[in-house]
Amino acid sequence: MARRDIIGAVDFAHLETYAAHDAALIEEVLGLFRQQAELWMPLLDPARAEGWRDAAHALKGSALGVGAFAFADACSAAEAGAQAGAATRAAQLERIRTALDAALHDIAAYRHEQALQGLKTPRA
Repeated sequence: MARRDIIGAVDFAHLETYAAHDAALIEEVLGLFRQQAELWMPLLDPARAEGWRDAAHALKGSALGVGAFAFADACSAAEAGAQAGAATRAAQLERIRTALDAALHDIAAYRHEQALQGLKTPRA
């Protein structure tokens, strides 16, 4: 997996600018995003009557921080449609999970590329 595998689910230029091109900070932000995803995703179950809206809201904030704008949009749409029927909510939550999978794929490709660059960089 490498940069060529990035599908555009995360705007890494945004993240790099946001983090002032500080590699350690970028890595920390990406790690926090992954932790947030692991924490909140179990609540995004269509069968749950409660908790999923809070999860969508929290994940939207995390997504905006890393530049996963399509993921943030999916979370926002689910929040906005909170009063929708169960079928609509299930479709919205599936859209969130799909967008998260794409963002995590991009993050893995980006991190892999960064690791490869670290191997190529001569050390003093």
